[in-house]
Amino acid sequence: MVELFAREGAQVLTCSRSERKDPLPQGISSLTADVSRSDDVKKLASEAVSRLGKIDILVNNAGVQVEKTVVDSTDEDFEALMSVNTWGVFALCREFIPLMAGNGGGTIINIGSISADHADPSMALYNASKAFVHSLTRSIAVDHGHQGIRCNAICPGWIMTEMADAAFDLADDPDAARADALARHAAGRFGQPKDIAQAALWLASDGASFITGQTLTIDGGLIAASPLRPGFF
Repeated sequence: MVELFAREGAQVLTCSRSERKDPLPQGISSLTADVSRSDDVKKLASEAVSRLGKIDILVNNAGVQVEKTVVDSTDEDFEALMSVNTWGVFALCREFIPLMAGNGGGTIINIGSISADHADPSMALYNASKAFVHSLTRSIAVDHGHQGIRCNAICPGWIMTEMADAAFDLADDPDAARADALARHAAGRFGQPKDIAQAALWLASDGASFITGQTLTIDGGLIAASPLRPGFF
C-alpha cells in the first residue's frame, strides 16, 4: 500500500514498532511507533502534520493475531491483541479526524477481515477485534460525514502474509489445509498484498467519493461459495 500510494503521487508516512533499516523510495518516510501506545499515536499525528502538512488519507493497517480459543486466551493475550487491533484503530481515528475535518475532510480506510463475520477456528480474539473495526467504521462514517470524512473498511480473505502462514500452521496438516482453502477460492488463487493495496487506492480516490460506511470484501470468492465444493457430487 505504501509503495502504491507513493507511485501514484502521494506523500506517505508509514510506521512500525521496529526500526526500519532498508532505504525507502522517494515520497515515503517512516517513523518508529507502536499504535497501542497513546504517546506514540500522538507523536505519529504530530509528525504527520509536520512532514506532510494537510492530511488527506489515513490507512489503519496495523494488526496482530493470537491463535487461541476463548477458553485458552489469557488476560495478557486479550491486552496484546486488543490494544493494537481495536484501541490502535480507535486512537488513530480519534487523533486524525479533527486534523482532516479542519482542512475540509479526508478519507479513512480501516483494514478489517472476513473473520469478523465468518469466524476462523481458534482465532476468537482476532475475529472479535475485526468485528469492532467494522462497527467503528460505520460509526465514524455516520458521525463525521458532515465534516467531509469518509470511512470504509477493507475485509481481506486469505492474503499471503506471515499472518496467513501462522493461521494455516494451526492445522494438523498445514499443507492439506492450504490445499483445501485454495480449492474454495473461486478465483483459483490466494490473495496477494497488492490486491488489498489497489482497493485501498481506489477507496481513497475521487472515484469512490459516494462510498462511506461500507465494508469491501476482497477474498477471491471464498465466502460466496457453499461449503460443498464443485465436483463434490
